[in-house]
Amino acid sequence: MVTSVLSDDQLGAVHLLLDRIRARQLQDFGQIGSDVKPDGSLITDCDRWSDAALVEGLASIAPGEGVLSEEGSKTVPNTRAYWVVDPLDGTTNFAAGIPYWAISVARFVDGRPSEVFLDVPALNQRFVALRGRGATRNNQPLTSETRALATSACVSLCSRSIRVLQRKPDQRFPGKIRLLGVASLNLVSVAMGQTIASLEATPKIWDLAAAWLVLDELGCPIRWLDADPAQLSPGEDVADLGFPILAAGSWAHLARFLPWGEALVQP
Repeated sequence: MVTSVLSDDQLGAVHLLLDRIRARQLQDFGQIGSDVKPDGSLITDCDRWSDAALVEGLASIAPGEGVLSEEGSKTVPNTRAYWVVDPLDGTTNFAAGIPYWAISVARFVDGRPSEVFLDVPALNQRFVALRGRGATRNNQPLTSETRALATSACVSLCSRSIRVLQRKPDQRFPGKIRLLGVASLNLVSVAMGQTIASLEATPKIWDLAAAWLVLDELGCPIRWLDADPAQLSPGEDVADLGFPILAAGSWAHLARFLPWGEALVQP
């Protein structure tokens, strides 16, 4: 039976599942090679193992709820509640020996994230957000007040969104650019106050699913620059569907960077 929220036992089981996958990824880090997928992105045996472990584990934790995954089914499940997972966000970093990647797991109910988990194995960090109940990092509450005290001037871009600099060559970009290679963590960095904005050009639903709720729970404004993931329909194939997004730490920062976001998606 599908319920609107997970029980405490189910939440605990997800944590145990993530613990197991984290341990395997840390064990494999720096030890395995990668293959190139048809879309040009990389995949490793650890991606495949992690995906299979997540799909099997979530089916046991929440029977009857579908799973949409970067490495598996890319069709929106026909169930009220379903999971969106990226078993290893940042495979390029992982394969290159750069210790910065994440495991992204999000449960959707009625088309929006309800419970999400974002694990950062190499940093021993885990973000959790529950719809209407806030967000935590390693069980410590995250607050908008903490973000407001941050003094960062950094802005997160990706390898594709950096082309926006060519779209506005006569204007100085209003921030210190960082490219760290993990979409989910780029977005969460805004909620943490590590960056004041994040501009992602082509993230897929599994890249942003967990970060989306963390941002929402901490009151960070989001602007979908093209497609809106809240409008996805059951049975829809999202394999090639990107969701350009601008996330900011405040409405003032959103207004400041919105012209750059709009320039990014112009034909």
